[in-house]
Parts: sequence; C-alpha cells; structure tokens
Amino acid sequence: MEETKGGPVAEDVRRRILAMLGRSEIGPGSRLGSERDLAEAFSVSRSTLRSALLTLAQAGIVERRPGRSGGIFVRAGVVERAAGELSSLPERLLTGGHTSRSQVLATERRPATVVEARSLEIGERDEVLVVRRLRFADGVPLSVDTACLVAQQVPDLLDQPLGGSLYSLLEERYGFRPTTACETIEVVMANPREAQWLQIPRNRPLLAVSRVTRDQRGRPFEHGNDLFRADRVRLVAATNTVLGRESLAADGVVERVVSV
Repeated sequence: MEETKGGPVAEDVRRRILAMLGRSEIGPGSRLGSERDLAEAFSVSRSTLRSALLTLAQAGIVERRPGRSGGIFVRAGVVERAAGELSSLPERLLTGGHTSRSQVLATERRPATVVEARSLEIGERDEVLVVRRLRFADGVPLSVDTACLVAQQVPDLLDQPLGGSLYSLLEERYGFRPTTACETIEVVMANPREAQWLQIPRNRPLLAVSRVTRDQRGRPFEHGNDLFRADRVRLVAATNTVLGRESLAADGVVERVVSV
C-alpha cells in the first residue's frame, strides 16, 4: 500500500522537486505540470502527490494556479516596490534581479471621467488616452497597470511601442520627466476578469494603487491605477522624518497621510 501524508513516498517526491530546484532545472515562475502529469512523472498516486505539494506550498515554494493554463508552478519571489517611487516597474524589477515582461491588454481614446479630469487638471470633455497592461515578473503575472494621459499632450502615444517603460517613452518622445507622485493605496478583492488576468482565484486580495504623477514643471501628466497581486508585492517606504496625520475620509475610511 502506498504511503500517505508524511510518509517516505511523499517525502521522496518533495526531495526530488527540491533537488530539481537546487540544480536550477526549474526556476521561479516555471510550470511543473498538472497534478496528473506530476503523479505520472513521479510514479505515485495523486493523493501522495498532493501530500508532497501541500508541504511545499506551505513553505512558499510552489503554488497551484486555476484555469485552463494553470497547474503547479514554482512560486516566484516577492517584488519590493517603494511607495510613491518614480522609476518604472521594468526598471524596478531588473534592479531587483527579476525578469520583466509586459502585455498590452487594451488601449482607448475617450472623454475624461470626472476623477480623471480633476486629477489631470483638464476639462471633463477633454480627451484622454488610456493604456492598460498586464505586467509579469519572473514569468508570473504581477499587476494590471492602467495609465491615463491627456490626449492633446501625447497625441500619437497609441501608435508607439508600449511594451517597455512608459515613463521612458514619455520622457524621450514628449519631454515629461516624472518628478513627484501622490499615491493612494487600498486593499480590494479581485473580480472575475482581474483574477483571470492575474491567474489567481476570484476575491483574492489585491493592492490597488491610485497615482497622480507630475512632471518637472509641476504639471500632472498621468493618472494611474495599478492592481498588484498582494501575495507577490511588498510596499516599502524609507523615511528620515515622517510627517503623518490621520483623518476620516468622506466614505468613512480613516486615511493616513505620510510625507516621505
């Protein structure tokens, strides 16, 4: 009879997977296979495989992803992001030792919403260009980033290559250099579409970052809304002197404002 949880067969599977990681045969973000594939590869029952994977998942080594392209994956490392940082996400990932890739999900040209118009200091009938991208770190979905910009300021933006650093493109082509950013960070739950993009179950927590970025002249040029997988990103803030205050927002949520 085959061993169950905690027995030598499950332990042998765990050790073999760890050995593959140690030899760099598989890396962060790599797909190990489906549960059925792995059970066949290791010549064990699926119940024994689940026992082995359970321990590895609890240790943060592997993770199960749902969907048609899901399966068992090597968990990618946590990405650190500075609150209010002005560097692009690809730059942050590369300096942190991660690989980076972007996939354009949608672009559009439309009238600004009330919130966008107020943030960008334009009229409500003025048009904006919107770029929504799925960002990957180590081959694993990390965030859904949405950037909204004034169409008159960047008229041919949607004709440009949008797979790299948007900030670099904005500076090189249009002269916008990010100088200051004001961010609001909240925890939200992934809706079905966001969960599908980020390859996570529905209602998993996401870090929602709303941002207004200003250029070297102090003018707002970007209104951003980014959704980060809460299990893959860590927000950090380095301060010398923290000037903070708390207030009650209109929706009843306590806001903590910190100058860094």
